Amino acid sequence: MNKKLMLSMMVVLVAVLTSCSSKMNELSSDYFTVSPEVLEAVGGQVPATINGQFPEKYFNKNSVVTVLPVLKWDGGQAVGQPATFQGEKVEGNNRAISYKLGGNYSMKTVFEYQPEMAKSELYLEFTVTKGDKMYKLPAVKVADGVISTSELLSNTVGSANMTNSEDAFQRIIRQTEKRDIMFMIQQANIRSNERKVASEFNDAVKTIEGTENRKVNNIEVSAYASPDGTMDLNTKLAAKREANTGKLVNRNLKRAKLDTPVDTKYTAEDWDGFKELVEASNIQDKDLILRVLSMYSDPDKRDEEIKNISTVYDTLAKDILPKLRRSRLTLNYDVIGKSDDEIANLAKNDAKALNLEELLYAATLTNQASEKVAIYKKATKLFPEDYRAYNNLGMLAYEAGDLEMAASCLNDAASRQAAPEVQNNKALVALAQGNVVEAENCLAKASGAATLQESLGNLAVAKGDYDEAVADFGDVKTNSAALAQILAKDYSKAQNTLSGIANPDAMTSYLSAVLGARTNNASMVTSGLKKAIQMDSSLIEKAKNDIEFAKYAVALAGILG
Repeated sequence: MNKKLMLSMMVVLVAVLTSCSSKMNELSSDYFTVSPEVLEAVGGQVPATINGQFPEKYFNKNSVVTVLPVLKWDGGQAVGQPATFQGEKVEGNNRAISYKLGGNYSMKTVFEYQPEMAKSELYLEFTVTKGDKMYKLPAVKVADGVISTSELLSNTVGSANMTNSEDAFQRIIRQTEKRDIMFMIQQANIRSNERKVASEFNDAVKTIEGTENRKVNNIEVSAYASPDGTMDLNTKLAAKREANTGKLVNRNLKRAKLDTPVDTKYTAEDWDGFKELVEASNIQDKDLILRVLSMYSDPDKRDEEIKNISTVYDTLAKDILPKLRRSRLTLNYDVIGKSDDEIANLAKNDAKALNLEELLYAATLTNQASEKVAIYKKATKLFPEDYRAYNNLGMLAYEAGDLEMAASCLNDAASRQAAPEVQNNKALVALAQGNVVEAENCLAKASGAATLQESLGNLAVAKGDYDEAVADFGDVKTNSAALAQILAKDYSKAQNTLSGIANPDAMTSYLSAVLGARTNNASMVTSGLKKAIQMDSSLIEKAKNDIEFAKYAVALAGILG
C-alpha cells in the first residue's frame, strides 16, 4: 500500500472518530456498586441504593443522561425510580456533571415485590439527550436478585397460634342461701316469728342436702349489733345474739337429722353494714354521714359525730339502724355439674341437653379436629347469638389451611361480637392473605387477646421490622418466629427455635436449610431440603429459584433435579 493511500485512510479514520466523540461510550459495571449486593425483599418491597460514577472526560457538556434502574426476569421486568444528570452547558435543574472531573452519585430505588423476581437481575439503562437527538447506551448489569426469604411469611404464618374463645364451664359452682333473723333494740332473744325464719332456713338446708347434684359445705352464723350505744354494750349484745342463734340452728339441724357443720362469729358494731345501707339510701345529708365514717375510725367518735347531725339521726334510728340488729344465716353449698363422660356423650348424641358453656367445654374433651368442628357447628345452631363457637371454627379452619373458610367464620364471629380474640385471629388470616393494612387495623382492636404479642411479631415481619419481630415473639417456638430470627441474623436463636417446634412441618425443614445456607453448613442445607421436599414436593421449584441456595447449586442438583 503506498504512502498516499495510507495517509488518506488515516484522515478518514480521524474524521470518523472525531464525529463519534460527541457520543458517550458504554459504561462498565466497574463504575457501579449496589447495596445490598444481592437484592432482598423487605416488607413486600425490594429496595436498592445504587452508587455510580461518571469517569473523567466522559460526560458531554451539552448532554442530558437519564439513568433508569430496571429489574429483569424471564418474561417480565419492573421499572424503578430514574435519576437525571446534565452536562455543564445544559440549562436545567438536574445535577450537573463536570466533563473534566466526572462525578459520583447515589440514587435510591424500590420495586414492589413479585414472586417472579426471585431469579432476576438489576440493570441500569441510560438514555442520552443532546439537543434534539436521543439515543440509548447499552444497559449495564449491576446486581443479582432477589432474596425472597421474608416472603416466606405467607407460608409460616399458618403455624401462628390463634386465640381460642374460652368456655365458662364450671363443674363445681359455689352457691349460698341466706336468711336474716332480726332482733329488737338491745335484745338478744329470738322472737317466735324469727324462729319461723330459722325453720324455713333449715328446710332449705334439708332440700339442698337431699338433691343429687348438691353438696352442703357448712352454715355460717354471723351476729351483729347496730353501731349506736357503747362498744361494751354492743359487744355483749352481739355475743348473746351469736350464742342464741347458734343454739337454735344446731337444734333445728339435730331434729332434722342433718350433720352440717356450723361456724359462728359476731361483730360488735356493724359499721360496714351501716355504710352499705346509707350509700344505698336517699337519706338527707348522706354525703356528710359518709364523710364522718371516712374521717374517724374510733367507733365511739363515729357514733358521737353522727348523733350530732340532728337533722338525720331520727331517720337513721328509724330506717337504718334496725336493719343492723340481726344474725345472718348463710348456707354454703356446691352445685356439681355433669361429668366429662356425660358431657361428651350428650354433645355427640343429644346436644340440646347441654347449656352453651357445657357444649363449648365438650369441644375441649377431644383432640380430633373433626369432632371439635362438629361440636362447634352444633353450638352455632343451638346458640346462634354467641360469637365463641364461630371464632373457634375459624381457628380450626385456619389450622387446616382453609383461609377462605377461616375468614368466613371469623366474620360471622365479629358480626356478633368484635371480641379481642376475633380481631387477633382476623389479623392472622389477613397476613396469610398478604393484606398487611387489614392485619394492622385488626390488631389495633385486639388488646387483651392471649396471643396478641405473637401476632404482633408476625405483623412486624410483614413490615420488615425484624428486630421488633424477634422481641415480640420472645420464646415462642413457631416457623414465623424462626423466620424473624433468620431475617434479623440472630442465627443461634433461630436454631434453638427450629429445634423446639412441637410439630415441625415442611416449612420448618425449609427454614432449617436457609439457616444452613446462611451459616455455611452444607449438610444442614442438604438435609433440610430433603426433608422439606419429602413433606411438600411443591417446594422443589421454590428451592430451584431461591438465591439463598445459589452457591450450593451443584451439591443440590441431585435433590432438585
